[in-house]
Amino acid sequence: MRITSIVTIIVGSLLAVEQSSSFALLTPTKCAPTRSPTFLQVAGGTPKLSLDEEIKIQWDLFTKHQAKGKWRGTWTTLDYMGDIQDETTASVNLILDDESNSVEHTHDIVMGKIASDCETCYDSEDVRTIPVGKYTPGNMSKYRCASVAMCAGPSLMKSGAMSTELVLTHGNGRVRVVYQHAPVWEEGVEPGSCPPQALKLFRTMVSREMLDADAPPSREMEEKYPPARGNPTFFRGVPPFQWHKKWAGSSWTWGGQTGDRGWAIENLEEADAWHGRPTGDTSDVWAIRMPGGILLQCPRVITTGRAGICRLAWLPEDDAPEGSASDGETASLLRVEASVIALEPVIDEENDVMLGFYPPELGSLRCDVLTKFGELEDVSVMEKLKSMGEMGKNGGGELDPIEEFVASSDADSKKSGSESSSSNQNDGSDDEPLDDSGIDAIRNALKL
Repeated sequence: MRITSIVTIIVGSLLAVEQSSSFALLTPTKCAPTRSPTFLQVAGGTPKLSLDEEIKIQWDLFTKHQAKGKWRGTWTTLDYMGDIQDETTASVNLILDDESNSVEHTHDIVMGKIASDCETCYDSEDVRTIPVGKYTPGNMSKYRCASVAMCAGPSLMKSGAMSTELVLTHGNGRVRVVYQHAPVWEEGVEPGSCPPQALKLFRTMVSREMLDADAPPSREMEEKYPPARGNPTFFRGVPPFQWHKKWAGSSWTWGGQTGDRGWAIENLEEADAWHGRPTGDTSDVWAIRMPGGILLQCPRVITTGRAGICRLAWLPEDDAPEGSASDGETASLLRVEASVIALEPVIDEENDVMLGFYPPELGSLRCDVLTKFGELEDVSVMEKLKSMGEMGKNGGGELDPIEEFVASSDADSKKSGSESSSSNQNDGSDDEPLDDSGIDAIRNALKL
């Protein structure tokens, strides 16, 4: 896959991109007086950020996109089959204290509601507040940010299960998903008689959350108070056609060896459009598609020596209505994916025995912020959807009985599935980039 533009993110600098063959040549522009200049290491590739630069970038992203107040939503717990097991009204509170430059993290859990007896009184809630942590620059626990996305984990729970949390933010709303994998053993092997042989998905929690709202988002609320442009509509119908468009924008990637980098995507290639393949590329991926343009994908089983790819894709907004004040603004697509490494053995080479496992770790993180800039050409979208199992053979819009999970708000419709795999880190083709792609998007993300 070709990269037509590349932006290396360095705190305190803005880069001007000059096209040179298939890669971009990076040249530093004027910096703010108090900021250090940027340099480009040509022979060995672009340099990795220093620790101080990385800490500043992570804190800027965290406070701009996540630590904005109280994110209230309905925490919906799904089992392996996609059935709803539990729903809890709660909020994730990330409160920034400017004086101490710290963020207080708590959870407000609604334990019950008390109805008022009089017409002029308000109902009350029995709320339990649970302290989670306090964060400062350089001390963000297991959180890592990438543009509008955030990943927490992978983390080990007290039960021995592994938790991986992904978040995408758009306007005053965000989508948060937590994948939980538990230790398993092969058939015929007594559980606990030897170290776990794999981690299998057993529970998923997904939450649509609104910032500083009196109640969690709902279909009734959106019908009564339609969200303004720039904010998501969580409970709208999204036809499968909406995923299959021409997309352009920017991509933020992080890896243990490469650090934080930014890429301009001028045209997302089909091979990297995993959001358009809800059933995935292999049978090892569990997936569920939910109302409001939300797609979840993660490994069914994670084993030693192979990274598991956890994904979240979201279509927060459609094209602006014709004749409206926002006429001309096109649909948005947000994607985040994290590679998870687990069950890596600790070997005593002297005695040739396994002592245990290393803690699970994040291998890489990627966030794509994309905008629609056209329709697919030289292809019948109807035939494409049929070939992917998105539509029935009669073209009526219904799903074929293929191996896929499709969730509705009341969990009435579901099917069992085979889904996606790992993705490429580089995107691009020859179309002209959007105005908000590349450097502009990175500037906005970093407040530079």
